[in-house]
Amino acid sequence: MDLGIAGKRALVLASTSGLGRAIAVSLAREGARVAICSRRAEAVAETGTAIHRETNAEVVGNVVDLADLASVDTMLDSVLEDFGGVDILVNNTGGPPPGPAAGLDDQLWRQWFDAMVVSLLHVTRRLLPGMRERGWGRILTVTSISAQQPVEHLVLSNALRASLQVWNKTLATEVAADGVTCNVVAPGRIRTPRIDALDEAQAEREGLTPEEVSEAQEELIPMRREGRAEEFGDVACFLASEPASYVTGIVVRVDGGVVRTV
Repeated sequence: MDLGIAGKRALVLASTSGLGRAIAVSLAREGARVAICSRRAEAVAETGTAIHRETNAEVVGNVVDLADLASVDTMLDSVLEDFGGVDILVNNTGGPPPGPAAGLDDQLWRQWFDAMVVSLLHVTRRLLPGMRERGWGRILTVTSISAQQPVEHLVLSNALRASLQVWNKTLATEVAADGVTCNVVAPGRIRTPRIDALDEAQAEREGLTPEEVSEAQEELIPMRREGRAEEFGDVACFLASEPASYVTGIVVRVDGGVVRTV
């Protein structure tokens, strides 16, 4: 299938590892011009070189701290100068630390709300007018199945990602007539460095090994295995495509069937 995005300009946030990187690779394979970013200059350079070598796509990189809107604006200015516009925006962030619903201090909530929610709204607000003027755009927001089926000891992720899903639904209805689609891609248990870190934290809390935690989690998945990052990236890439032009305002779970709701 021709996804119709060759030459389209994509910005993928938090894209030097894990799910963000997988999405960037999938878009690049389809011929999109891809802008990547993260907080570490070395990771940006290494990832950009690797994706270009693998796909022969144009890849530009920028260093950004998503919790700092001045840094975000500098990154956006650079991407717009390089590309002249953005057709595909992938809203993605790193995950917050584990923690219970009771007891997290106010500052931690503010810190991660700024990094995971305000930053994405800011990026979208800057890039959306160009998409509407051109009559074509794709906004994808990466959340988590925890926004629909809360995960124990991950209250920051559960709550903040849920807010993004409601925002996405609201936005989708406002811009659909302008040819802009807005969708959420929600991963389940997909092997990434983030999952490794969460397994280690749970193992320490419960007196287990990370391997024991991983095995127990896989038993809860109907497919009895973890997902691969490239599987997730390909689903996101399809939602950014021309054939997906009548799909908007939805949450697509990539979770091996673990969420029990319909």
